[in-house]
Amino acid sequence: MALQNRVTPAGEIVADPAKGTLMGNRGILHGADRTLGTSRWRHKAWIACTLDFKGIRRTIMEPGNYTELFFLDEATALAAGHRPCAECRRPAFRDFAAAFARADGEASTIRAGLIDRRLHACRVESYSRRQIRHEADASGLPDGAMILSDDAFWLVWSDRILRWRIDGYDRSAPGPDGIVTVVTPAVTVGALAAGYRPQLHESALSLLSPQA
Repeated sequence: MALQNRVTPAGEIVADPAKGTLMGNRGILHGADRTLGTSRWRHKAWIACTLDFKGIRRTIMEPGNYTELFFLDEATALAAGHRPCAECRRPAFRDFAAAFARADGEASTIRAGLIDRRLHACRVESYSRRQIRHEADASGLPDGAMILSDDAFWLVWSDRILRWRIDGYDRSAPGPDGIVTVVTPAVTVGALAAGYRPQLHESALSLLSPQA
């Protein structure tokens, strides 16, 4: 039976056998039986990590160790409120932090702790713990942002949107007009607009190829 460790663009943690291309961490969320409790995070450092780092092999949901979470791709992780890990994905973190700073008018360097605090304030509501979403004009959204439309999540890229599924993107459509519901946190949208380019799943690249 699939473990409950796959993350959707809404930040929800679900059980599904589909593979992920990035691993994440929000702290210890599981018990000895490898099932989740009620908590969906234990700290504000929601990170997205590489699947392979220095040859380290992990036992998934080992008692007393952090809960390994998995994402289809980095665009999914960003929508869910995560940011690149500053250790195993150091170059990506530096690029993200630089873009984050440019979007915020800050100095050229910005610490992970400040990013985490800013992200946490705009990714989940304090009491309901529901994802915070915002409205924006579709024409101004950067590549890599995700929107909610017709009960589905869509990745914005160039003049197209790609429909997200747990195991890959399955269709492409023209970009929408007017106001849309954005699920990617507002501060992350700012970093995307300032030049950060997230990694995409191979299914997205296939849909975006000239032959598609």
